[in-house]
Amino acid sequence: MSPDQDWQPSASFESLRLRARLNATIRAFFADREVVEVETPVLSVAGNTDPNIASFSLQFSGRTDGAPRTRWLRTSPEFPLKRLLAAGFGDCYELGRVFRDGEAGGRHNPEFSMLEWYRLGWDHRRLIDETAALVRTALGLVGRDAGLRSITYRELYRQRLGLDPFTAGDEVLRAALGEVVIDPEGLNRDDWLDLLMTHRLQPTFAADGLLAVHDYPASQCALARLRDDGDGWPVAERFELYLGPLELANGYHELADSAEQGARFDRDRALRAERGVPAPPRDEALLAALGSGFPACAGVALGVDRLLMAMLGTGRIADVLSFDFTRA
Repeated sequence: MSPDQDWQPSASFESLRLRARLNATIRAFFADREVVEVETPVLSVAGNTDPNIASFSLQFSGRTDGAPRTRWLRTSPEFPLKRLLAAGFGDCYELGRVFRDGEAGGRHNPEFSMLEWYRLGWDHRRLIDETAALVRTALGLVGRDAGLRSITYRELYRQRLGLDPFTAGDEVLRAALGEVVIDPEGLNRDDWLDLLMTHRLQPTFAADGLLAVHDYPASQCALARLRDDGDGWPVAERFELYLGPLELANGYHELADSAEQGARFDRDRALRAERGVPAPPRDEALLAALGSGFPACAGVALGVDRLLMAMLGTGRIADVLSFDFTRA
């Protein structure tokens, strides 16, 4: 397209109308289940400490009454949604925009749409079924369907790669990448496992199938609870849902321990310092909410743009955005 046409939308009108239908379908799906839609802040005094996610920050120029001027754009609505749960609100969801720095390209846009919801009294295994049901409902809008299979993280690596991700050494993990050449500088064990997932495993997932991978290594717990897997290994009660090779959702049986969550935030910040990247402050409001008596629940975040890409069969996120990063 010539420069004088850069003002044009990056997505077709058909794609934009499909997004509107999908949004309406999502809201109807949760209305039927009495899960309430809420809106939470996009700007916060705290950011996401996850070492693998970069947050945007900005400076507020108005009156703060001693509060920090630096504010962080949310990478997900997770923390304020959990504060609502701790206050006793009940099952809820948010459908809105989130922001991640440094993520722009064929499959990524710095701002994108995320759906996140929480179910009281559920664990991650039960939430897998509801997440798959929502995706299948969405696929019905384009005359498609997909069956669901579930497998543990450990068994997936054993079956597909012939190695045990809990016991294999780093050299074994590197060798399993085969012809994929990666600079090892600064990479840790979880990085090698992630590379195996993205380069060796995801490309083999059945194109028209939903695959739920659950019970991750404890080192990848993020905000999930830990338990013994029955063989003496701690596992994180989390799952990721894939449609073909495309990751759509990431869910947890949510951690309710304020002290443990604070320790995880501190470990994240220490790793960020080692890597020489900014370390957003801990979300003390979330930690206080967890400490007040957080209810047992499971939650999941789903990438709406990713789902739309899958529905349309495109590998370009620009095809589902009215104006992608290059035209924003």
